[in-house]
Amino acid sequence: MFCIAALVAAMSFTAPTGSVTITFSNYVGSSLLKLDSAIYKNELGQSYTVSKFKYYVGNIQLKKADGTKYVSDKYYLINEEEAASKQITLSNVPEGNYTSISFILGVDSLHNCSGAQTDALDPVNAMFWTWNTGYIFLKMEGKSPVSTQPGHLLEFHIGGYMQPNNCIRTINLPIKNGMQVVEKTMLHIKANVSDLFKTPTSIDFSKISSVTDFHNATTIANNYADMFSIQ
Repeated sequence: MFCIAALVAAMSFTAPTGSVTITFSNYVGSSLLKLDSAIYKNELGQSYTVSKFKYYVGNIQLKKADGTKYVSDKYYLINEEEAASKQITLSNVPEGNYTSISFILGVDSLHNCSGAQTDALDPVNAMFWTWNTGYIFLKMEGKSPVSTQPGHLLEFHIGGYMQPNNCIRTINLPIKNGMQVVEKTMLHIKANVSDLFKTPTSIDFSKISSVTDFHNATTIANNYADMFSIQ
């Protein structure tokens, strides 16, 4: 009877879990992003403003030192115009010490090929091109006086999941000193808009001011691979 009771107790045991709330804060350099009202400069000293900035994150993984992972299969659209979108909560995360977080910027091939969808992937969010070409992974719009586009517009709509124009990028961020997940845990991630236009390629707005297809898209994607850091 004791063995049976012990077995039942073991089978009914549930490892404790908590939640992790991740806040995404968008910056330009060391300053919080301000839409329309602030003037910024790129690495070449060219001034610009930002009127729209949003991007997809998905396949979020929290990793412990022993290699075990918590994985979320949801997609989230971080939109500077919507404060609520910049805070996401992961539920039922096993308690413990996590040493890194990773996620993709973009939308994987399966979801790109599944047509119009719901929630963050709903076309109402204006991040869906067509069934054939799929999702825009990152959208930045603004103006620069050196732009050759009508109205001096800047227009960076980056997407594409097929080689050689795959713009999905995996972001890996170590968590300094680790993150102890308990009942409620907070994590703050910074996205730096200025990194879109530098390292490894410095973007000259007089030459590249509009990217809305595969031309130059991977160049911008390689730049945004380094856009994130943990605050």
